Parts: sequence; C-alpha cells; structure tokens
Amino acid sequence: MTIGYREGVSIGEIAVYSPALLIAIYLSIRHGFGRSAGWMFLIIFCLARIIGAAMQLATISSPSNISLYTGYAILQNIGLSPLMLATLGLLSRLLDNINRTHHTVISTRFFKFVELVIMVGLILGIVGGVNASNDYVKTHVFVPSSLNKVGTALFIVSYIAIVASTILLSFSVNHASHGEKRILFAVAFSLPFLLVRLIYSIVSTFTKNKNFNLMTGNITILLCVAFIEELVIVIMFEGVGLTLSQIPKDDMREEAPVVYEANGVQYTAPASQLRPSGSGNKALRIFKMTIIGRIVMAFFPSRDNEMETQKQYAQQSRHA
Repeated sequence: MTIGYREGVSIGEIAVYSPALLIAIYLSIRHGFGRSAGWMFLIIFCLARIIGAAMQLATISSPSNISLYTGYAILQNIGLSPLMLATLGLLSRLLDNINRTHHTVISTRFFKFVELVIMVGLILGIVGGVNASNDYVKTHVFVPSSLNKVGTALFIVSYIAIVASTILLSFSVNHASHGEKRILFAVAFSLPFLLVRLIYSIVSTFTKNKNFNLMTGNITILLCVAFIEELVIVIMFEGVGLTLSQIPKDDMREEAPVVYEANGVQYTAPASQLRPSGSGNKALRIFKMTIIGRIVMAFFPSRDNEMETQKQYAQQSRHA
C-alpha cells in the first residue's frame, strides 16, 4: 500500500500534535494536574490523535490487520470528549476565580454533573466502538452501534450545558481577575468550532452517509469538518494557557470569606479553615483525579458542604 491522501493527513496529525502534546504537558506542570484538569485532558486528546494517526499509518505495512482500522476509528470517534472536558476545565477555573468575590448562579456541582455525563458518553463510545469493530470483521462495513448513538446524544446534552454555562458566566465575568477574563473569550471563540465537530459526529453516528463514515468516508470532509476544528480549539486553549498567570497552590484554594447569618447574628468564616490539610488533602485531590473519584465527587460538591459546615459553625458560636 502506498501513501495516499488519508495517510498524508495522518502524517500531518502527528507533525502537528507532537509539539501540541509537549505544550499541553508544560501547561499541566505549570498550572497543576489536579488544580487545572483542562490541561490534562488536552494531553489525552493529543495522545489520542497521535496514536490514532500512527495506527492508521501502520495499516500500510499491515493492510489486513482489522485491529488497526478499528482502533483508529475508535480514537477518532472519542476524541470529542477530551475537548469538551478541557472546555469544562477552563470554565471551572473561571468559575473558581469569580466565586472569590462574587456569587454566581452556577455551582461546581453542576460542572461535576456535566463532567460525569461526558465521561459516561466516553465510556459508551469506547464500548460501542469495540462492538462495531466486531461487526466490521464480519461485514467489512463500520456501522456505529446503539451505544455510540447514546454516547453522541450525551455529548449533545453536554454541549448545550457548556454553552449555557458560558452565557451565564458572561454576566459575571467582570468580577473575575483581569488575566482570567480571557478564558471566557477563548471558550466562546471555540464553541462554534466545537459545534461543527459535534455535527460531524452526529452525522457519522446517526446517518448512513458514506462520506461521513469513520473508516471509508471522504477524507476532505473529515479534514475540513473535524480535524481543522479540533486543531483550532487546541491552539486557542493552549494559547490562552500560555498567557495565564501561574496561580500558587495556596491561592488557588483560597476563597473570599463567607458571611452567614444565623438567628440574627452574622459570622464570617474563612473557607481555608474548613478544608482538610496535609496528606489528607493531597489524598483527596489524587482521588478526585480518578474516574471513580470524579463520579463520586459529582454528588458531593465541596462548596455546598462548606456552606453547611459554616452554618453549623455559626450556630455553635451563637450558643457558646
């Protein structure tokens, strides 16, 4: 097999996303893996694109290896989820910055729930891709399974939630630090490109249009409707990441004091007094980085728990 159009695009992916991977790693180290999960998801996305392109190029020497084709298709199909999670990570950073001085209508619990929805869609996409690959071995036609369709539907819901969150945060962005405001513009600029990429997934999953087939579809359409959009989003996110100031670990967790009124008495409680410290706090952050941890923490928002703790603390002070 000779190098054709599709192989040339794969070579271009490796050439582009290799330096993008290094930048994503640098941003994760600079801003923190646990404190800025958006950069971690950019690492995952770049790896998915590099590995997927490498698997596609490997078919040149092993054209009968079905696993290479199906692996390439699966990685291309699930690549949307890390981008959405990276977008959510940036919005979470902006929300934390705004909440230092201003109360917003969006809670961290909502972002955790959306993150959970995206992860479920990711898992369904992987399982559905494996099932579709089993059928591809028999029929040599890649047809997305029902699980792929459910996963894509969850991505649609998640995208709507991300758009709504961006709009709501725009009303409070004036309360953010000067340097952090650019996050909103980066996310808002990327949303149309993310929508076009989502539309490609919708058409390839819910229709039988041969031009949008992940295995044998029109490579020009794939390049113009999916790959270029993804690249623009990565460039935008990494560009804004390079311009953001590094937030010290202590400052990242510091919030404005919260004033709570109980039985006519006001009490001001610094949030830092209500958080665990030492190895317990580090273990909690590591746990939150795991898939199981993210699922569990989606139902236990720390900010809401802090407010309840402040209420109890105020009541105790009232009766002391």
